[in-house]
Amino acid sequence: MDPLLGELTDDEDFLELVRQHERLRRPQTERFRPNNFEKWNDVDFKKKFRLAKPIVNYLIEEISGLIASKTNKNHALTPADMVFITLRFLATGCFLQSVGDISGVDKSTTSRVITKVTRAIASLSKDFIKMPMGVEDRNSKAQGFYNICRFPRCIGAVDCTHVKIQSPGGANAENYRNRKGFFSFNVQAICDSDLKISNIVCRWPGSTHDSMIFRNSRVKAEFENGVYGNNLLLGDSGYGVKPYLITPLANPTTRAENLFNEAQIRTRNPIERCFGVLKRRFPILATGIRLMLIK
Repeated sequence: MDPLLGELTDDEDFLELVRQHERLRRPQTERFRPNNFEKWNDVDFKKKFRLAKPIVNYLIEEISGLIASKTNKNHALTPADMVFITLRFLATGCFLQSVGDISGVDKSTTSRVITKVTRAIASLSKDFIKMPMGVEDRNSKAQGFYNICRFPRCIGAVDCTHVKIQSPGGANAENYRNRKGFFSFNVQAICDSDLKISNIVCRWPGSTHDSMIFRNSRVKAEFENGVYGNNLLLGDSGYGVKPYLITPLANPTTRAENLFNEAQIRTRNPIERCFGVLKRRFPILATGIRLMLIK
């Protein structure tokens, strides 16, 4: 080999090492992320994130302390970034990679962010999801239901809905397969006449019957212990009749019985509407949650 050629090759190798070293030393620039509050008008913002700007801003303020990154890196996600990533995932049900690509983060980071933010949101539930405890509050709820079809003393409509999930795998996976053949959680909720949720139970696998969930719920024990006075719930025929849980008559024959069933069905309708509104607002609840939820 020509000695001169060898020296040139050595020089090129040296220069390449210098260039690599300079790239390593070059400071990282801050990753650009748009301000979604400014980027979108009110209508488009709500279409994209499913909540109005003031609500999202309030949510960010409430959970910032729970989700803020501990790192000082200049490209770290802010609490606002994390909330927007999560809302976009809930609004679309997209694959994690797709949500991450839109937000400029990788799939694993997207998964961690969604888990952290949803847990932080869930920690606020006790402040917003609660049964009416005082007499005045219960009377107000009862009046709302009474105005529908003159059904007295009702403070809540109860039902269950299936939230589709991916197979959790493992020995207990089939417990999550519901009667329709897909994997799910069977979620019980109670709402008022304005579709506001006052109680929710979301830990039971899809194969569990609605009545089983209610029998094992805290709210059932509270009704049996007289916490809600003489007030009652309305449910469908999948529940057993109790002094505090009224269901439709099984085989109505008289006009009075048919009128009773009509009033009962119309008065408990808010819970079905509530589930419909939730699944339209956050389609992921209907299309399926692509996260490993059972660990």
